[in-house]
Amino acid sequence: MPHTTLKLIAGFDQNETPVLNQAGVSSGNLIRYVLDKQQGGIIQKLGGWSRFYANTMAAKVRALWAWADTGANQHLASGTENIGITGQAQLSVITNGFFQDITPRSTADDIAVSVNTTSGSSTVKVNDSVTTGISNYDCVYIPAHISVGGLILFGLYATDPDGFSAGTQYTIYSIDTLGNPLAATATVTTGGSVAAFTTTNTSNNVNVFLTGHGYSVGATYPILISTAVGGVTLYGNYIVQVVVDANNFTIWANITATSTATISINSGNAHYIYGFGVGAIAGGSGYGIGGYGSGGYGSGPAVTPSLGTPIAAMNWSLDNWGGILISSPIAPAAVNPIPYQPIYMWDPLSGSPTATVISAAPPVNDGFYVAMPQRQIMAWGSTSNGIQDPLLVRWCDISNFNQWIPLVTNQAGSYRIPKGSRIVGGIQGPQQGYMWTDIALWSLQYIGQPYVWSFNEIATGCGLISRKAAATLGGAVYWMGPSSFFTLAANGVE
Repeated sequence: MPHTTLKLIAGFDQNETPVLNQAGVSSGNLIRYVLDKQQGGIIQKLGGWSRFYANTMAAKVRALWAWADTGANQHLASGTENIGITGQAQLSVITNGFFQDITPRSTADDIAVSVNTTSGSSTVKVNDSVTTGISNYDCVYIPAHISVGGLILFGLYATDPDGFSAGTQYTIYSIDTLGNPLAATATVTTGGSVAAFTTTNTSNNVNVFLTGHGYSVGATYPILISTAVGGVTLYGNYIVQVVVDANNFTIWANITATSTATISINSGNAHYIYGFGVGAIAGGSGYGIGGYGSGGYGSGPAVTPSLGTPIAAMNWSLDNWGGILISSPIAPAAVNPIPYQPIYMWDPLSGSPTATVISAAPPVNDGFYVAMPQRQIMAWGSTSNGIQDPLLVRWCDISNFNQWIPLVTNQAGSYRIPKGSRIVGGIQGPQQGYMWTDIALWSLQYIGQPYVWSFNEIATGCGLISRKAAATLGGAVYWMGPSSFFTLAANGVE
C-alpha cells in the first residue's frame, strides 16, 4: 500500500539538479504529457513501434521521403550525409523490405582540350579517355568555357555515346540560349582552348582572351574555377566592361593586381564533371551487331557503362514526380569546390540501379520541391550561368522536367526574390507553395501565363532557421525561426 499520493510536476526541469527536482522530471525519452483535470499533467508513453527495415543506414539520415509508384508499390527514400572520411553520401530506397543503393555516381577529369567540330553542324565530339563506356544516360558538366570551331561550350550537356563505340570519344550537341541547335562555323579536329586572363600591375583591369567569345558590353561573364593571376583571385560573376575584339574583352577585378601576368583557367586544361546513369540496352546494339556469340541473344555486345564514384553530400532535397523519385544533393564549398548540385531522377519501374542527372535542369541548386497544381519542380538557390544565386527560384515546364528554358510555348521560368540574403527552405502547402528567406515568408501561387507564378511576401521578421524546419498540419503551416516558433493560419502569421 502506498503511504501517500505522488503528483509529478508536468514537463522537464533541467535547471534543478535531480536531487532538488523533487516530484519533477529531469529527463526522458518517447513520452508525452496528457492533461488531467485532477492530476494536471500525466506522463504517458508515446507507444511502441516496429522496425521498418532490419539494418541501420550507413550514416546519419538527413532526408526521408515516402511515395508510391504507378504500380502501387510503396517506397521510402533516404539520403545520408557523407560516410566517414570517404567523402561519399548515400541515396537509397527501401521497397517491401528490399534495400537498394541508388546513389548518383560521378567523376571529374582535367585533360588537355581535344574537341572535334564540323562546320554547319551542332554535333560536337569530345575526346577523353575517362569516358570509355559512356552512354546516353550520362551527362557532362563543362564549368570552364571551351572555344572551338566558332562555338563556346559551357554548362551541362547530355551525352551521346556515338554508336556505343569502345573508344574514348562521345558526342554532345551545341545549343543557343533558346535551346535551338547552334552550328559550328569551322571544322576542327582535336582542337579548342579555354580562357586566359592577363593582369596589369597596379590596375584592376583584367583582359580575357577567349576566341570567338560572343560577349557584349554589360553582359555577365561567369568564372566557375578559382584562378589566381597577378595577385588577383578571379571567381564569380563579372560584368564585361570593354569588348576589345572578337577574341578579347575586359573585366574588373575587385582589387588591383600586384604584377603583370597571364594565366589560363584550370592551367589551360578542360575540366569535365561526368554524371553517370545506367539504363536499358540502347539502340544500335541489337541483334546482328557484333561477332557471332558475343553478348546475350538479341542484344548484341553489351555496353559496359562508366560508373565513377558515389557523390558527396551533406544534405538532400527529396520529392516525387508521380512515381518517379526526384532528388538533389546539398554540399558545402569544402566538399564541392566547383559548384555542382544538379537534380536527379530515379524511376523504380525502369530497373536503373542509380539516380540519373536531369541534364536540362540547372546544374546548381540549394533545394527544391514539386509544386502543385500543375506539377513543376521549383528549385531555389539556383543558377542561370553556373554561379549560384541564393535568392533565385527556377521552375520547369508543366509536367516536363526536361524543359527549363522559358519560351512562349511553355511555362518554365524564374524569379529572383528581391529581399533577404538567401532562400533557406520551401514546401508545397495545402493551397499554395511557401518559401522562406532568412528574414521573411513568401507565398507562391500558380496564375498561369505569362508570369506563371505569383510571389508575395506574407510577413517579415519570421524567417526560417534551417531548410527542414517547416511543416504543414491540418491546413496550417508551422516553422521555427531564428528565435521563435511561428504558424500561418486564418489570422495570418503568428
